[in-house]
Amino acid sequence: MKIGIDLDGVVIDSETTFRTYEEIFDINTLKGNNLVDREEPKFQSRYNWTENQEKEFIKKYFMKISKESNLMSGFLGVYDLLRKQTKHEFIVITARGGLVKEMKDDALRVINENNIEFDKYYWNCQNKLDICKKEKIDIMIDDDWRIIEKLANENIRTLYFRDTNLKKLQENKYIKEVNNWGDIYRYINKENH
Repeated sequence: MKIGIDLDGVVIDSETTFRTYEEIFDINTLKGNNLVDREEPKFQSRYNWTENQEKEFIKKYFMKISKESNLMSGFLGVYDLLRKQTKHEFIVITARGGLVKEMKDDALRVINENNIEFDKYYWNCQNKLDICKKEKIDIMIDDDWRIIEKLANENIRTLYFRDTNLKKLQENKYIKEVNNWGDIYRYINKENH
């Protein structure tokens, strides 16, 4: 099985760290409440910050967040079990490395420190649909509901790694919600049998 896998919010727990520092920045630096939609996965849509405020947040916090983030709980155990099945190819498809290039290096640091070997990497990816089609991905694991919907609309099976505050999607043949790596393990094993 060819498994497409996002890094932030799926392999690395950076999304919860992002949301924490977004709130700190909004409250302490901007001295306000600029939150417009909690269900949005990206800060550019969650807050009504100006372009300059977004740039200030990126400069001040992106690398700090990257360095504070760790592997998602349960990822390593499930990944090792799936790797032993040898039928799986893991292809990283991530936007990481786009806004701040050094974040790619920091992700590689975490991956290397934990002896994780992915089969292929796509960094700074703005169109995951094209990569999924090109690679003939059997299933894509992502935490962004917009990406999940886009892939599912093109008949690509997805696992929506949904954090509790993100938008809930209707499950169907192409969208399955998961909340942890145990859910992912169960789904992939069911698909293999």
